[in-house]
Amino acid sequence: MTPSRRHPARRRTATLATVPVAVAALLGAAGPAAPGGTGGPGAGDPYFPLSGNGGYHVRHYGLTLRYDTASRRLDATAVLTARATQRLTRFDLDLSGLTVTAVTVDHRAAAFRRQGQELVVTPRRAPRAGQRFRVEVAYHGTPKPVTDPDGSPDGWIPTDDGAFVAGEPQGAMTWFPADNHPKDKAAYDFTITVPQGRTAVANGVLLGQRTAHGRTTFRWRETRPMAAYLATATIGTFRTERYTTPDGIQVYNAVDPREAHAAAPVLKRLPSVLKWESALFGPYPFRAAGAIVDHAPDVGYALETQSRPLYDSAPGLDTLVHESAHQWFGDSVSLTSWKDIWLNEGFATYAEWLYTEQHGGDSAQHTFDTLYARPAGDSLWAYPPGDPGSGARIFGTPVYARGAMALHELRRAVGDRDFFRVLRAWATTHRGGHGTTAQFVRLAEEKSGKQLKGLFHTWLYTSGKPDSA
Repeated sequence: MTPSRRHPARRRTATLATVPVAVAALLGAAGPAAPGGTGGPGAGDPYFPLSGNGGYHVRHYGLTLRYDTASRRLDATAVLTARATQRLTRFDLDLSGLTVTAVTVDHRAAAFRRQGQELVVTPRRAPRAGQRFRVEVAYHGTPKPVTDPDGSPDGWIPTDDGAFVAGEPQGAMTWFPADNHPKDKAAYDFTITVPQGRTAVANGVLLGQRTAHGRTTFRWRETRPMAAYLATATIGTFRTERYTTPDGIQVYNAVDPREAHAAAPVLKRLPSVLKWESALFGPYPFRAAGAIVDHAPDVGYALETQSRPLYDSAPGLDTLVHESAHQWFGDSVSLTSWKDIWLNEGFATYAEWLYTEQHGGDSAQHTFDTLYARPAGDSLWAYPPGDPGSGARIFGTPVYARGAMALHELRRAVGDRDFFRVLRAWATTHRGGHGTTAQFVRLAEEKSGKQLKGLFHTWLYTSGKPDSA
């Protein structure tokens, strides 16, 4: 993720009316441990205790959405195919706002109730440990974004011609019931119906579109594992472009006409950026690519929505490089815990430095030196990026810039050959899965043959301005 206008942190505070659940609920203490037979709320994340749920893993989401851009009403059905990891007499889904009208489990009506951001489901027959089961939720209402700890909107954000749908870190629950933590990744199918003249853009490959009776239905499919926060169903008046790269990647760009002139020269660079990143990090991890360039001046950030990053305005080349790098670091290799957010943002930021260095601009060393020259009281040194703390800090300057500096210190310590071997091995070894900082440190030591725990401790976990090697 990047702030679209190069703000020092991920976002600027926006003024949209939002549901203030982040501080009160998302950062609140997790409830007591669930008794046997129930899947408790929360996946155990120290920063977002209520994010995700226990007792099952989702394999597939089938989302059928009908959105009226005039009334801003959403009518929807979500079908989740999941596998129980324990016997489930009760389980939770994350869903904020919206009215649930019916829930079935394996085609049998199930009891349900709302408890804050939790949809608590009690099936007639409890799925057994290891059993696959199907959950269908019918719901409707006017989706509203949540307010994140940094004060910005997250989730289904209404625009003047549709909706900007960006879910990091917790916004997925504003528009579909989910196991809303990066640890649980699934495949997705989207069927989105909007007024004729509007376009609905989601993740993966466009399977088809059909217009009838004044409405157009778009069908999208993402078969590669995806965290819920990376899903999108952005709607607007867009100019669209489709082509296939020489590597067989299906590109779909959707651009608001108000942003088209400024976006065009940057989007033309997308195939070459992906080719360059593939050479460094390994094969591109998805079948599809592209961009959604909306006109959403109240949002203030871009997001690495899987296979098709989402921009609130025409991006600069550095932002395109950053969000494209996230397809490897953050999307394909996902977080296990939000405290390791530097594995996403530090890596994507360092990709910007590398791109500049290898395309006639400042060297990564020069960028490092410029940042390191900042005084000890600068916000860059305000807290360590490896465990920044909950709230707005996870999208602050240290996570991005000092995270990238940690990678540059690694590069200096092990040399270019081993450094780039580490980056490529990280992206390929954990492809489609998850990673932790501890795993990355072990990989770096294995590939380089050097002891690196001290370096990472200094740059990721100590307070204040580190001593540079």
